Amino acid sequence: MPAFRQVGEKQLPNEILYMVWSPKRDLIALANKTGEVLLHRLAHFQRVWSLAPNENTGKEVTSLAWRPDGKVLAFSLADTQRVVLCDVEKAEILHFFTLENVVTCMYWAEVMDQKSVSSSISLLDEEGSLFLPKLPALPKSTSAKIFSEEKSDEVAKLLGDKRLNTLVLGGDSGFIELYAYGMYKIATVTQIAGRCLDLCLSSDLKALSVITEVHLSKEPEPIISYFQLDTTLLSDCLPEVTQMARKFTHISTLLQYQKLSLACMCEAWEDILMQMDLRLTKFVQEKNTKTSVQEEFMQLLMWGKASPELQSLLMNQLTVKGLKKLGQSIESSYSSIQKLVISHLQSGSEALLYHLNELKGMAMWKQKYQPLGLDVPTIEDAINAVGTFILKANELLQVIDSSMKSFKAFFRWLYAAMLRMSDDHVLPELNKMTHRDVSFVADFLSEHFKEAPELYDQKGQYFNVERVGQYLKDEDDDLVTPPETEGNPWFSFLQNSVHLKESPLLFPYFPKKSLHYVKRLVEGQIDICLQKPAEVIGNSVCQVLYMALYKLHPSDSVVPRFSLTSFWNDKSSNLQYVVFTMHSTESPRIYIMRRPTDLSRSVSNCLIAVEFGEFLGINKTESKKESLFSFLDVGFYDDEILTVLLKGHIDKEEKCRIMTQLPLSSIYNIEETEEVLNFDSSKRLDEQINHIPVQTVAVENQSRTLENMKAQYIAVNGIRKVSCVLSSNLRHVRVFEMDVEDDGEVDEEEEEPESQDVSGIKEEMEETVNAQDNSETNEVAGVKNPVVPEDDASSLESIPGTWS
Repeated sequence: MPAFRQVGEKQLPNEILYMVWSPKRDLIALANKTGEVLLHRLAHFQRVWSLAPNENTGKEVTSLAWRPDGKVLAFSLADTQRVVLCDVEKAEILHFFTLENVVTCMYWAEVMDQKSVSSSISLLDEEGSLFLPKLPALPKSTSAKIFSEEKSDEVAKLLGDKRLNTLVLGGDSGFIELYAYGMYKIATVTQIAGRCLDLCLSSDLKALSVITEVHLSKEPEPIISYFQLDTTLLSDCLPEVTQMARKFTHISTLLQYQKLSLACMCEAWEDILMQMDLRLTKFVQEKNTKTSVQEEFMQLLMWGKASPELQSLLMNQLTVKGLKKLGQSIESSYSSIQKLVISHLQSGSEALLYHLNELKGMAMWKQKYQPLGLDVPTIEDAINAVGTFILKANELLQVIDSSMKSFKAFFRWLYAAMLRMSDDHVLPELNKMTHRDVSFVADFLSEHFKEAPELYDQKGQYFNVERVGQYLKDEDDDLVTPPETEGNPWFSFLQNSVHLKESPLLFPYFPKKSLHYVKRLVEGQIDICLQKPAEVIGNSVCQVLYMALYKLHPSDSVVPRFSLTSFWNDKSSNLQYVVFTMHSTESPRIYIMRRPTDLSRSVSNCLIAVEFGEFLGINKTESKKESLFSFLDVGFYDDEILTVLLKGHIDKEEKCRIMTQLPLSSIYNIEETEEVLNFDSSKRLDEQINHIPVQTVAVENQSRTLENMKAQYIAVNGIRKVSCVLSSNLRHVRVFEMDVEDDGEVDEEEEEPESQDVSGIKEEMEETVNAQDNSETNEVAGVKNPVVPEDDASSLESIPGTWS
């Protein structure tokens, strides 16, 4: 095997907690102690972009995971309990969701079975794009960054390839959830106990492996345990799960689109529109006359004369210039809201109805979809909620249309009246008012200028002249002035009709509720639709193996490492590999369990211990002395090779740090070992350690000594043939190309670039993905447990996290 070539070395300003290579490109994602997420290139370890922590996402990163196509990066946060999906190309947040538990580890798996790319799935997506118009891009604003103007169809970006991919999240108290395409929750697993330290879902969806830290009442020290769960329902119903997941991902994205559309509408509504209500309230509190505000304005309309108090209000507080500005603000704001309702809110609601009705059709095919928990009544409730939302949006359009006409006529009349008060020239066209115009203004005054003392306690105002803002407020209170339904012929017809009154064909209508209230109703009903399949699929998951590994002693200085992965073996079976160190002290052995996901072999034939023999890098005089290797970190380079980070000792004196490649073929060169472990499930594995078969391997030219570096962690990627080594002080990194000859070291101690460099990312993504579209190689990633660093120990606490 060729030597490794060092291509970069950096001293970073902040301590790195997590590092994960992209599965498709020479990019590595990092998360540091300040909560910053960074992306670096292999060459020169150059920074491409960084995402600073903020209150919307969070600042305590707990894990990282790449989507298998390398286009999306997921990271979890402890302070906000959120999972964030980030677009790698533009460094933009595509989607985020909040959980009830803190995520401690995650794994993003891609299904390799061709059943997840069936023609029916492609047909479903094509029909949706044919029947539904493309959603218009939301206006540029702080709230609408997710749906960018350049490409508003973010659903395709979130779905990625047609093949199903699943993001698995693990946390405290046995919390495990599976999210199809990183968005739609397809399973909530409750069959395990303890805090999840690592997990891995097999690429055929048949098995889920989990390592946890379990606290038992009888044991003072926590027990490190291994669980294997059977998830064959997902595998057996793969085409149906994929179709359901893609449909729910469309629905989830449309919900986000609706939410952002409503946020843009709220931004379009201006506080200046409340000026009329506040001025009129102040006028009522200060005036000495017994006449009402409505009567004051009516006298001005009928006789052209205003009382001194009203004239003072109009000329000194409102002013001609202020009235003109108010009129322009109302017209501009209402027009913007109206356009958003028509082009965005209604089109998004129609798309929601389309996808929910398709989902209902799938649920009615009980033979295929009932085992997955799709429930027709809950979907019908969601459809009714969306219909209610559409009715409320139409009601808002009518209120806007009516208000715009009324305000135009009112301001036109009041503007002319105020010009006459100030003895300014009044244009002839402003003086022209027909009997119809007068009647229109009189109706507006009688309806909108009534004093309502009961409003004062609620809003601090006596008036509610402006009627649109109440629909956009995110409150549970009823509308201050709901639309008038008395005398409406349709309402009268429904109330008098016995059959139509409770008809399921009619959408429910809440005349006294705001648009925000109905939006929350839609989100709640759709959330129920999402929860039911997750519960049903989660309940189908069963535990098939539990293995207590060893006790974790709090006094020990180094926490053990784990690595889990799965891959296809000759396209006929799916193997699950589990690698771990046995004790919480530095161990001279690692333990590998190779186990088919169909559970055809027992633990007795699967577990083997590995120890290293001679190392050619130690000179002859030293080799005569007692030499020993302890393991620092381990990860899957690819489906055939382990990358191991070792610490070399001679006569108990630390000598060097070594990175070596360990082919699995050198471990499993004998099909069946002579010694077989008679595993007793009632005991921990560390109590049966002497019965585990041992395989000794030699460290030859497949290794490299890491000079002048206290290496502690590694992140590797065999697809791109790269590795990254991190020192125990969490700031010093070295980057290697693995399968090339070492033709000299590269000095890479330049300053960290301050500006982001995203040039070439898009082209690189397209070239790499096109080159690997036909590849069936599954993503291989190893994840390890938290450790306590050796360097700078006085300044660091125990660093939580996972390493891959």
